[in-house]
Amino acid sequence: MTRVQTLDIMLPHYGDTALMQAAVQSVLDQTDKDWRLTVVDDGREPGVPEWFASLGDERVRYLRNEKNLGITRNFRKCVELVESTHFTMLGSDDLLLPTYVETLRAAIEAVPDAAIYQPGVEVIDEHGDPSTSLGDEVKRRLYAPKHNGRRLVLSGEPLAANLLGGNWLYFPSICWRADAVKAINFREDLSVIQDLALIIELIQRGEKLVVEPAPVFRYRRHSGSLSSAEALTGARFGEAVRFFNEVADDLDRHGWPKAARSARRHLSMRLHALTLLPGALRHRQSDATRRLLRYALTRSE
Repeated sequence: MTRVQTLDIMLPHYGDTALMQAAVQSVLDQTDKDWRLTVVDDGREPGVPEWFASLGDERVRYLRNEKNLGITRNFRKCVELVESTHFTMLGSDDLLLPTYVETLRAAIEAVPDAAIYQPGVEVIDEHGDPSTSLGDEVKRRLYAPKHNGRRLVLSGEPLAANLLGGNWLYFPSICWRADAVKAINFREDLSVIQDLALIIELIQRGEKLVVEPAPVFRYRRHSGSLSSAEALTGARFGEAVRFFNEVADDLDRHGWPKAARSARRHLSMRLHALTLLPGALRHRQSDATRRLLRYALTRSE
């Protein structure tokens, strides 16, 4: 069995410095030391370059963009900087558990021809405490496949239809096969749903997704944003509508009618819009309320 090359951990950063430092420390604490961390800083927070210089670890590379690229372009830059066969796009407020690299390396060695590896995830709040949200419970109970502690290998139209009905993946926790992602990269015209767009295209190209049930990642949800700030982004659902309609047409041409129907219904996204309505109403955000209602109740094509 061929050993997996050094795992590239890419960290596109913009935001809270303390949370980013905790994310970096979680990489430094890995039981498997064969990793390389590249931080691409899209911000201007003071003291950050100096903090990285103080680490004195040759496995850590820090780059600061000359100008702000925005989320998707910074993602694309991270992909271009990947040097190994596999990589993870770690969120700068998320955490790796100590056995992340060890566990993902084992999954890759067991199923080397997959392109997407989804490990087990624990959800935490802004304080690092365990957190449960309606969205996460729906993901776990209704959409995520039942693995009973066993590694799963998924592919094809059933997987595409499943994810377009309800995306149960946690993007920052995923490990990717670099050549597959570099051939596509993230779409520059998407800023919210670019991860799902990439995954669906990979599946259409015949790539496999591995579910590795061991919980080795902590995904952070910020509870304060659920009632107010996120409701302000009602406009973001316009991007989702455009994507789902486009991908539905593409899947029809691809000969995957079940997946196309799932895209046109995009039921979980509609339900998500409904869950944001109370926050929009409570904060008297009339424009967001109208957008959310229109998105949630518009008839499928």
